[in-house]
Amino acid sequence: MANHASSKKRIRRNKKREIINGARRGRVRTFIKKIELALEAGDAAAAETAFQVARPEIQRSVAKGVFHKKTASRKISRLSKRIKDAKAAA
Repeated sequence: MANHASSKKRIRRNKKREIINGARRGRVRTFIKKIELALEAGDAAAAETAFQVARPEIQRSVAKGVFHKKTASRKISRLSKRIKDAKAAA
């Protein structure tokens, strides 16, 4: 157990941030899932619109410290490539 007031405060703050960060992480996963579902259905246009909504949310999560910059970049790049390939196939 923490003995200092500052460490007790840090524990309280960490609990709050864990909830907030978890919600943001879940939100990003939901956006990514919408893109993947559209790709599986073969709807490249819907995947493109879902990607345009998801991309700023992914980048915002990097700014908030939820995801690492390179992780977000990799996710965006791979999704973008899958959408591009789906458009070419259609």
